[in-house]
Amino acid sequence: MLDYEKKYQGKIVAGIDEAGRGPLAGPVVCACVIMPMDEDKIIDGINDSKKLSTKKREALYEKIISTAVSYSIIEIDEKTIDEINILQATRLGMKRALESIKVKPDIVLIDAVKIDCSVPQENIIRGDALSYNIAAASILAKVYRDRLMVSLDEKYPQYNFAKHKGYGTKTHIEALKKYGKSKIHRESFIKNFVS
Repeated sequence: MLDYEKKYQGKIVAGIDEAGRGPLAGPVVCACVIMPMDEDKIIDGINDSKKLSTKKREALYEKIISTAVSYSIIEIDEKTIDEINILQATRLGMKRALESIKVKPDIVLIDAVKIDCSVPQENIIRGDALSYNIAAASILAKVYRDRLMVSLDEKYPQYNFAKHKGYGTKTHIEALKKYGKSKIHRESFIKNFVS
């Protein structure tokens, strides 16, 4: 997990990742994080957020926030996703996350996506499984978004967002057909399910 970070030893390395590109509802969330590279501050267990249990992600989220040199988390809402498409919304969120971080990195490692920024970047396919900083960003984005969808479940209980986090599960699609769309549904994603 530290090979890419070692490649840029002595430089300030940031990692960027997103959560929520695929769901039918809610924002896409992008996180940028700079983790300290001192051996005694490396956090055990950091990995691609999709490979971790909810409990493990939650515990790591708190550790990352308390250990990070700097981090930022940005939401791009469903209206923007509908207007500019999910890939452009993801790029916008990643760019804003990088611009919002308080410490300017020398290099930014990004999971697969290329963004328009002045900081040198390396785009790594499956970066969340290969880079410590990207994996940390993936955990921040995922936990933040999951918590947001749980809170939105209280506002829209008929859709069961707390369970599926807005993804297109059978129960979510059935609820869409029964109740129609909510304010947080992505119109461009649900047109096949709701007339």
